[in-house]
Amino acid sequence: MKIIENQYFEGERPLYYAKDLLLKNVTIGTGESALKETNNITSEECTFDGKYPFWITDNFKINNCTFKPGARAAIWYSRNMLMTNTIVDAPKMFRDCHNLKLDNVSFSDAQETFWHCHGVSLKNCSAENAPYIFMHCSDIEIDGYRQNGNYSFQYCKNIVIRNSELHTKDAFWNSENVTIYNSTIIGEYLAWHSRNVTLINCTIGETQPLCYAENLKLENCRLLPDADLAFEYSSVNATIEGKITSIKNPKSGSITADQIGEIILDGNIKPPADCVITEKSTR
Repeated sequence: MKIIENQYFEGERPLYYAKDLLLKNVTIGTGESALKETNNITSEECTFDGKYPFWITDNFKINNCTFKPGARAAIWYSRNMLMTNTIVDAPKMFRDCHNLKLDNVSFSDAQETFWHCHGVSLKNCSAENAPYIFMHCSDIEIDGYRQNGNYSFQYCKNIVIRNSELHTKDAFWNSENVTIYNSTIIGEYLAWHSRNVTLINCTIGETQPLCYAENLKLENCRLLPDADLAFEYSSVNATIEGKITSIKNPKSGSITADQIGEIILDGNIKPPADCVITEKSTR
């Protein structure tokens, strides 16, 4: 493997079509497509500040690196990546990628990140300013993740999330096969028009969560007081710890809670309209 150490590159395609390359303490400055069409690349303690550095790259590792704001749209159309201990300050990372593994990575400007990606693993990561993160993705596994950004995980399939905290409006819309364990999700209109969503030991906050959902399951979850008007037009089976402020027109299934505030069943309810709603003390 060729080693390039302590060097600076700029301009267009300075390392185009490189193979079997180790970069150590290298800076990629102003320019475009520094490592386009590359294979078997390892980057350690590098700084990226030019646009589109990794496009159409296969089998690459990135450790203890920094992607500055100038490195926007840094990794597209690529596959088989391991990224560790890295700071990403550039937007629009990861599009049309396969088999991405990230550990201890922080995103400060994660807008439009992870679009059309498949086979994504995140551990101990965080994302700020993250609107529309994870759009049209599939086969995602996440553990120990914190996010601030609306409209996340829309049109996604096959997601498992553990031990995470998500602050996100309109999350998981039109997504399916989602399982979330031991996590907190704060944001209105959670998981509308979704299918096969399961929440286990989770805390949910803000208005009108989990409406228009099919095959929705909640096990030992908690709804915060502002999570009102829940489950409208959903087929749901839920056991809730504590109080539900209000439930509106669930379509079918069962909902059990320690305490239920308002139950709204009006002329707009949709068939079969047979959801069984029960307080635990009255079972």
